[in-house]
Amino acid sequence: MSAAELGGKVAVVTGGGRGTGRACALALAQAGADVAILARTRAELEETAAGVRALSRRALTVPCDVAESAQVTRAVTRVREELGPTLILVAAAGIARSAKFTDISDEEWDDHLRINASGAFYAARAAVPDMVTAGWGRVVMIASISARVPALYTAAYTASKHALLGLTRALALEYARKGITANAICPGWLDTAMTAQSIANIAAKTKRTPDEARRVLEEMSPQRRLFTPEEVADLTVYLCSEAARAINGQGIVLDGGSVMP
Repeated sequence: MSAAELGGKVAVVTGGGRGTGRACALALAQAGADVAILARTRAELEETAAGVRALSRRALTVPCDVAESAQVTRAVTRVREELGPTLILVAAAGIARSAKFTDISDEEWDDHLRINASGAFYAARAAVPDMVTAGWGRVVMIASISARVPALYTAAYTASKHALLGLTRALALEYARKGITANAICPGWLDTAMTAQSIANIAAKTKRTPDEARRVLEEMSPQRRLFTPEEVADLTVYLCSEAARAINGQGIVLDGGSVMP
């Protein structure tokens, strides 16, 4: 996609300090967008911002805990003041932890819902008015294959990602006549630091080696591999383009074919 495709548009990426969020921020900048990066860790924010600026786009770093409504509202207000109205929102902030159902604490349950679902809601609620005013907007929620099918020992995570997909579809329906689309990307296992931690946990609990544990995850896909943050980012940019204007309210699976409608 050419750098002119999203030229002049401002994108907000939550969870943009690393992993999939960082890949999305850089891909949007490559397509011409100026990017505001929201995350909790300042060093990671600055690293992503340096990458955006290296692509000759403006970058704004905003330390923010997406689970705190007031922080998100202030962050989007600052973006409006310093970069301009938000016309693209990518909600990539998230956590993933596993536990047997009866071992899930109240805190773990609440953390998953607050970060994975409420955080996206707060960001969308703050950004959508800019899109309505402009008569154009794109919302991309980074969900998970768990928004479509559950996995063992992931009740809190699965519930939060189902909530995120439901939020996406409600947004898509409500704003379909306003020039705004909302879609969710539902990837399988991604080759990220979060997955590396999952591999370590599997290895520790099952006495497998890390390589054996990784193969367990790879074999969940017919393509027998983990997927890259850049693959998610490429799809994100496409969904933000004019070519994708008819795609709305979808939970698009990116997993090599293990889940088919």
